[in-house]
Amino acid sequence: MAQDKLNIGIILGSTRQGRVSPQVGEWVKGIADKRGDANYEIVDITEYKLPFLGEGTGDEPGLQAWNQKLASLDGFVFIVQEYNHSITGALKNALDSARDVWYNKAAGIVSYGSTGGARAAEHLRGICGELKIADVRTHPTLSLFTDFVNFSEFKPAELHLQNVNTMLEEVVTWSGALKTVR
Repeated sequence: MAQDKLNIGIILGSTRQGRVSPQVGEWVKGIADKRGDANYEIVDITEYKLPFLGEGTGDEPGLQAWNQKLASLDGFVFIVQEYNHSITGALKNALDSARDVWYNKAAGIVSYGSTGGARAAEHLRGICGELKIADVRTHPTLSLFTDFVNFSEFKPAELHLQNVNTMLEEVVTWSGALKTVR
């Protein structure tokens, strides 16, 4: 039965030293795993060592591995932090480093920043549309001021749990529906 479950990747959108996205990603994965409705895994873009778009030959092992990983997934949850009112350059590069493997899949967004990462999430929604990714409506937003201690230790408020579960339900439902299109 487990092989019939959808595969959902929780994509960490930051690569910088001292990043907190692994803490947020593990928190989302812990909530997701308790649901039992899909296979969830952390996908860390730092592990792929992607060249900047246009600077590689296209044959880099990390680029090939990145595309293979995305092809194996039915949907995504993006862990997005706001930098200068947008997503990180590393996440934009990772999104642009693949094309067809994004098509007809669903994604949820969990964002954080001084304003909950809302502006980054809005930018990501536009990119998702271009990549034929159906982003779901429910969007948990985390504040650097109230959900992190000293901006570095993740301590989410309990009120986020319902939004994360609702977002995951939407991602699984839409991912299953879109799988019939691929």
